[in-house]
Amino acid sequence: MSFTLFPSTRLALALESLAGLSVGDALGAQDFVSRVDLADPPPAPWPWTDDTEEACCLVAVLAEGDFDRDAFADLLGRHHDPYRGYGPGAVVMLREIREGLPWPIAAAAAFDGEGSAGNGAAMRAAPLGAWHADSLAHAAAQGARAAEVTHAHAEGIAGGVAVTVAAAVAAAGRLDGQRPALLGAVAAHTPDGHVRDGLVAAARFSEPGEASYELGNGTRAMARDTVPFAVWVADRFLDDYPGAIAACVRAGGDVDTTCAIAGGIVAAYTGLGGIPPAWLAAREPLPGWLSVVE
Repeated sequence: MSFTLFPSTRLALALESLAGLSVGDALGAQDFVSRVDLADPPPAPWPWTDDTEEACCLVAVLAEGDFDRDAFADLLGRHHDPYRGYGPGAVVMLREIREGLPWPIAAAAAFDGEGSAGNGAAMRAAPLGAWHADSLAHAAAQGARAAEVTHAHAEGIAGGVAVTVAAAVAAAGRLDGQRPALLGAVAAHTPDGHVRDGLVAAARFSEPGEASYELGNGTRAMARDTVPFAVWVADRFLDDYPGAIAACVRAGGDVDTTCAIAGGIVAAYTGLGGIPPAWLAAREPLPGWLSVVE
């Protein structure tokens, strides 16, 4: 990579990734109400879920230097809405953080002291990767920092790292003017473990049905059964945002989250122009407190 990113460019890339993430999340969540037919999308508005709420908290604290974990934890604690689809473990953790428990303690105590191996760190991570499009190594390091605020388990952290790097690769490819080889680059920067094993295995598949069957579709809401498939979708449909969302919808499972992850990565490559304008208009407006979008 031979480019230098100024703060305004980083923010623009992150916001476009956030748009892709939030539209995917909101449209995917409609599938839990009634099976989505993308040829005849559901009527607006499409409410977003915890995936978008956490991603907005992440974007709100993006700045030069290391990711500000304390500020991020504060926003997660203050702004999380349990009715947005948070899992029970996340609700307890974020309420504890809101009430003053330091985030390292709250994250480490989750799931009987094992920490969360879930897909929550991954679902919000794409805008952070787009921000760090000029360095995959730095994107991986910052992805780990952001994941650790709520995920003390190595697999949960690896999921966050993988999606951060994937979005960085996608945004860098856009800036370079070349479609990147996503899966190999992401696997190379993801820590050893089940998530990385899934990313390596993903290279064998050519069809969405086969990929979701072998890799998982997020039904367990774990990083290991969500991230490899969502990154595979982004790699396969990197220049086709509707195609990526359609693949996630057809796969079923944790549809809002796979759509959010794949959508955030793909939009880092295509920009806003890749998202159908009608879909963007149908998505519920992002929260008013996210003043950075103004």
